[in-house]
Amino acid sequence: MEAIALKTVEDLLASPDERMELIGGEIVRRPMTRARHGRAQRRISRDLGPFDDGPTPGGWWILTEIGVAYEAHECPSHDLAGWRRERLPRLPDGPVELPPDWVCEIVSPGHEKKDTLTIPLLLRRHRVPYYWTIWPEDETLVAHVLEGGEWRVAATLRGTDRGRLPPFEAVELDLGAVLATE
Repeated sequence: MEAIALKTVEDLLASPDERMELIGGEIVRRPMTRARHGRAQRRISRDLGPFDDGPTPGGWWILTEIGVAYEAHECPSHDLAGWRRERLPRLPDGPVELPPDWVCEIVSPGHEKKDTLTIPLLLRRHRVPYYWTIWPEDETLVAHVLEGGEWRVAATLRGTDRGRLPPFEAVELDLGAVLATE
């Protein structure tokens, strides 16, 4: 029996298709972006925009659809990810090789396992301190904080809830506005 050859970040970069990511040594197609998913992604990015304005101390890079090369066989493309500028002073070309400080995944139907099991385990292994999941169909946002090597739910917003979520407590998010469909 022959061993399965795991794909690497180099294999991913050689792929002509931009809608691919590397998960567990396998190059997989990212799900098609649905309307609710795209709107939530754009609105979260907009609402967190003040953190991403200019090179001020304490500022952030907030990026969408960004590939992060965590390991030779792991390069997911996060819906949203953020780095504190003091940790990542300049944006690189290609995938970022430094684990982010915050990740937000918008859960797509059929990809729940990746967004709620595979990605959180990878983020925990690389000590990413904050992880959010947004469930557009369920109108829910769950903010997790890594404490003592384990994820703890810091806040859950549902429906039209508003809240200040770590690490962006300086702004109040309105989940109803983020997920509005009318």
